[in-house]
Amino acid sequence: MSEKKMASSRKHHLKSVMLQIAKGLLDAEAIEAMEEKKRYMDENCAALDMPGSLADLQELCKTIHHQIDKVDEERYDLAGKVGKCDKEIEDLKIKVIEFQGMKKPALKKVRMSADSMLQALLGSKHKVSMDFRANLKEVKKEVKEEDKDAVGDWRKNIDDKAGMDGRKKMFEAA
Repeated sequence: MSEKKMASSRKHHLKSVMLQIAKGLLDAEAIEAMEEKKRYMDENCAALDMPGSLADLQELCKTIHHQIDKVDEERYDLAGKVGKCDKEIEDLKIKVIEFQGMKKPALKKVRMSADSMLQALLGSKHKVSMDFRANLKEVKKEVKEEDKDAVGDWRKNIDDKAGMDGRKKMFEAA
């Protein structure tokens, strides 16, 4: 188990040799990647065909930029409209929720005396004690007895009404 330690100068020398080899491999790999890219572009992309002169190309670029500006303005305007519509939709959703409201539970019948109702409405500070039954008035139902004479002959009633209105001719039988 006696291993000799490597001298530090030897260690540094080997490390530098390895780094030089690795650098050479990386450079070769980069050159190969560039050649691969160039081959791929030659195979798949046709050469740039420039019809006309430089002035024609500049004019074409100006028209394209002008069209791009128009499209950007339209896109900006439409984005504003969409924003407004989205805000309006959110407002309408909130209104719908407000109109629907909270679902209220079904009310239960509770037997309460008038005094306890007043106490609940007015609070515990106000002590009101009233006897509501003493203040109630009895309402008597009047039974109407219809006169049989009034019901009698319908022709007589029509004659009376016709005499009042002057439209007796409408009801007379020919």
